[in-house]
Amino acid sequence: MSVTNSEIIDQTRARQTHARSSLANPVGGTRTDIATTVGRLATYSLGFAASEETTRPLLLIHSVNAAGSAFEIKTLYDHYAKYRPVHAVDLPGFGQSDRDDREYTARMMTDAVHAAIARVQELHGPQPIDVMALSLSCEFAARAAAEKPEAFHTLGLISPTGFEGKARDEHVPTTRGQGWLLGTLRFKLWDEGFFKLLTARPVIRKFLEKAWGSKKIDESMLDYDYHTTHQPGARYAPYYFVAGYMFSKDILSVYESLRLPVWMAYGTRGDFVDYRHKSRVAGRSNWTIQQFDAGAMMHFEILDQVVRSYDRFIAVSERADAPVLTA
Repeated sequence: MSVTNSEIIDQTRARQTHARSSLANPVGGTRTDIATTVGRLATYSLGFAASEETTRPLLLIHSVNAAGSAFEIKTLYDHYAKYRPVHAVDLPGFGQSDRDDREYTARMMTDAVHAAIARVQELHGPQPIDVMALSLSCEFAARAAAEKPEAFHTLGLISPTGFEGKARDEHVPTTRGQGWLLGTLRFKLWDEGFFKLLTARPVIRKFLEKAWGSKKIDESMLDYDYHTTHQPGARYAPYYFVAGYMFSKDILSVYESLRLPVWMAYGTRGDFVDYRHKSRVAGRSNWTIQQFDAGAMMHFEILDQVVRSYDRFIAVSERADAPVLTA
């Protein structure tokens, strides 16, 4: 009896799901796996009931790195679940989502954001929602907002990439992807061994210390990062990240094109403090920019300060009924 391609794919995904059964979900609440154009996505929901459908939902999106997962936004998820419907997603290649051997690009991640928003709106109705993203995923969320602004009420950016180094302000949506580098990373003689070195516990700790700008990191994140990077297929998406395929060359132009209310928070400590191009959006009436004495994972360090600033921003946007920036 012959086996179809779809059956092979289903069997592969079933093996991956079974192989990750020992990996705890990164956040609590109800997990729902959804079929999308970018594969199976694991989504999480908490803090809402049928009687609360009029409350505006919040979608949280983790960063992309060697050990990304929704655990990176856990403090925000747990906090806001007390007050409003809150949702999270594991992006393709990470957490409990599919980790197939395929191309992982900025386009794929942006489409995953669209799919996650569609899932939230399926639960709460077609209202615009609040979206908050972390680090590199700010680029995907911003592009999604530019492509489908009617789905967004506001956009929150924590430690966003795209404001550092040489200005990425091209007008064509290409990436920094380097084929030769990806090929080197994926070379069969060492690709698995290299990823094991990259995700050894001391190496993950060092990365987190750089993100925090301190040796006082969140130990539970270190534990989850170690476990999630030691699952089948864990190396595929991170290699595309390292090779530049998720960094858009036109992201400054995308940020500048946004007309919805945007809240941006960044820290002063660690390796992620270069925001030399924030002047491109600072001072615009729809942008609120807040600096904190913290590292890139400020919502783990100073959660109370971060949510206080964000809540003020949300309150203003609600009162003003989502003000629009005039050209």
